[in-house]
Amino acid sequence: MAFLASVGYFLVLQDGMTQALPLIGLLSLGAQRMLPMAQKVYEGWALTRNSKQSLVNVLALLTQPLPADAMLQQPNPLTFSRTIRLEGVCFRYAPALPDVIHGLDLEIRLGERLGLIGSTGSGKSTLVDLLMGLLEPTEGSIFVDDQYLHHHTRQIAAWRAAIAHVPQSIYLADTSIAENIAFGIPKEQIDLDRLYQAADQAQISAFIESTSNGYETFVGERGVRLSGGQRQRIGIARALYKRAKVLVLDEATAALDNSTEQAVMEAVEGLNKDLTVLIVAHRLSTIAACDRVIQLCKGSIIADGPPGPVLCLNES
Repeated sequence: MAFLASVGYFLVLQDGMTQALPLIGLLSLGAQRMLPMAQKVYEGWALTRNSKQSLVNVLALLTQPLPADAMLQQPNPLTFSRTIRLEGVCFRYAPALPDVIHGLDLEIRLGERLGLIGSTGSGKSTLVDLLMGLLEPTEGSIFVDDQYLHHHTRQIAAWRAAIAHVPQSIYLADTSIAENIAFGIPKEQIDLDRLYQAADQAQISAFIESTSNGYETFVGERGVRLSGGQRQRIGIARALYKRAKVLVLDEATAALDNSTEQAVMEAVEGLNKDLTVLIVAHRLSTIAACDRVIQLCKGSIIADGPPGPVLCLNES
């Protein structure tokens, strides 16, 4: 507006009102048409300015050197032949926050089927993360066959290589079912017999064989072409294909119907007796066949024993 007023003033002084008025009107109409584009230019400039620091931070992260351990080959799985022990384990997520796990003592024996129950916020997921070496205890120690787990980063990596984890939300790549089950294995190195056995144990083989391309069927981005139960069973098959020493099922059967869940759990029960299975569940039927059930409440064990007594206590 100031620009138009200034231009109009000088035009009136130079040519008079009669000559200047059409030109002033033309300039006003052009400015009105250009105003939306000018606003878009300003919006783009402001967005660029605001995003500059975020871009600088991302570039700084990308240019950081990789840790020395990241350049090494995948370690051999850590040997596990007797027990996993937690002694006086406490954990808090920040110094100013309260403990999520309080002085927990627990021993898990080789080949044991252990159920873990508790209300939301009782510490089940934190305990599982501690057992898998994803978190380090604030206090206390974790031992695998009397070896201190957090002695060295390579030892933690070897322990993680010995574990197969099935979370409630499964990640699937936009590739074939076979490559999603044998996740991370080059296609030409996939053991087909092992693949078929894992799919059969996870109760997904019948569905796969009913598709037009079988195990070469693409699942779509994050498994968009599959149902929730089918994605979950592929995740279970992935864990079984790994043939790890420890199998962690973290609400892994929550998306399955009762009959399919029962078939999957029967297949898990029939696995190698040297395989240690840790099952986190809200449905009590999922852990009914476990050797032992532990109930957590506010980060402490309030019940530990055979499924019958613990589940009866929980129901009461």
